[in-house]
Amino acid sequence: MKPLRRNLVGAVGLTVVVCLVAVAVFALQLSPHDPNAQVGRRLSPPSDQHILGLDQLGRDVLSRLIFGARVSLIVSIVSVGLSLLGGISLGLVAGYYGGMTDNVIMRAMDLMFTLPSFVLAIALAGILGPSLTNVIIAVAIVTTPTIARVTRGPVLATRESEFVISARAAGAADRRIMFRHVLPNVLAPIIVQATVSIADAILIEAGLSFLGLGVQPPHTSWGNMLGTGRNFMELANGLSVFPGAAIMLAVLGFNFAGDGLRDVLDPRLRGV
Repeated sequence: MKPLRRNLVGAVGLTVVVCLVAVAVFALQLSPHDPNAQVGRRLSPPSDQHILGLDQLGRDVLSRLIFGARVSLIVSIVSVGLSLLGGISLGLVAGYYGGMTDNVIMRAMDLMFTLPSFVLAIALAGILGPSLTNVIIAVAIVTTPTIARVTRGPVLATRESEFVISARAAGAADRRIMFRHVLPNVLAPIIVQATVSIADAILIEAGLSFLGLGVQPPHTSWGNMLGTGRNFMELANGLSVFPGAAIMLAVLGFNFAGDGLRDVLDPRLRGV
């Protein structure tokens, strides 16, 4: 990890990611109040007792931001995990077998690319209905084509390697070759893409919750905090500014961490 420490952007991104994960994991210990409890006069400005003030229902904004980090990270990490399972499998099969199999799988992925990711997520969330589980499903489906495409490219080159040809000549099954020989040699770009996809997932989840198609009350999400806060911009602009800043920080953190991982895992960039 020495190259990552030399990479200031990657180090900053990794620090932000670690802090966000720590906040999400220890939300109960870090939160000064129950995020859904009314603890004072509504729309109270920041004070010593409530650092970021109170929202339109008298709930502590800082507590809601902390628990919002947990929801946003759960949605993004679980959805990207699901998309990795689907995308890697599709990319491996398409790249390894090629021909008609490759054409069918990749044309299906291209079809999903015809719509912007957020528009497709809105359509899926509208069909499935607003809920935490359905947001995870929608984000997973939206991010799968990118993972599949990133996996397929290196597999096309690796399948012609000598060790793959030798394993095939020795009678190894295709499944064993794909998962024991091909996949470990194409993981680097997939890991980097997964990090970037988490940032995209945070944005998509926030956008869906902002529109009322994502995480629903009583769950706290940065997106629904932002959506509610826009109605009180003149009275308490912090209700929108704080969750907006949290979303920006999280997305930048994961993107910067992805850049750092790319520099570490790509041998062509190690000496740059």
